Amino acid sequence: MHTRGPLACDRGRGADEWLVISAKDGMVLARAATHTAAAGSDHIPHPDPDQMGLTIGEGQDGAALRWGRWNGHTLAIDSFGDQDRVLLAVSPIGNRLLTVTHDQDTLALHRVTDGTVEAELSATALPRHPALETEQFETFEDDEAQAFFDYEGGFLDEDTVVVGTVESDEEFGTGRHWLIDAARMRLTDQLVYPFEVPSLPRVLGDGTWYTVSATETAVHLWTL
Repeated sequence: MHTRGPLACDRGRGADEWLVISAKDGMVLARAATHTAAAGSDHIPHPDPDQMGLTIGEGQDGAALRWGRWNGHTLAIDSFGDQDRVLLAVSPIGNRLLTVTHDQDTLALHRVTDGTVEAELSATALPRHPALETEQFETFEDDEAQAFFDYEGGFLDEDTVVVGTVESDEEFGTGRHWLIDAARMRLTDQLVYPFEVPSLPRVLGDGTWYTVSATETAVHLWTL
């Protein structure tokens, strides 16, 4: 559990803590400071239950990525060099991490052992939204039309990642979803659906992902 603490104004950091709690009786087994001032946070599980990822949003100050390891007695936290990245997913066998920079312009593949970046993909590799070729949007400058990655994505399998550019596409029309070669972090293809899919792709880690209908009354499960 990640808990928010008061802001320490003299250090510009908060007193946030990460806790290991017994599922049996709720007892706190270990605690460690994350040295963050969270506006919100998300846990990202690992196949090994003694490891866990944590993304901590700090509002305009960016995002902090923390990796925790529990040895049965203490909780050790690695900050991976305090990189300003949002953790999206862990690969199915648990040896790699998928992140996106806080400004959403670069996806990266990291080693779990030490956080080293193995490969990156820049949003500049994404093609322009098709609507930008129409007269309605012809006045848009290149920087205004540049797509960026959503804070959502994951591994279909060890070699394939699904991500979206829904947030940056919404001004021009339906958001797009993409297949990424996870080994080399290269754009493979755009996903094409049999009907309009307005939501972010949420990957389930078993070769499938789901989307939600525009009215939020239906969930659709997909596979390649």
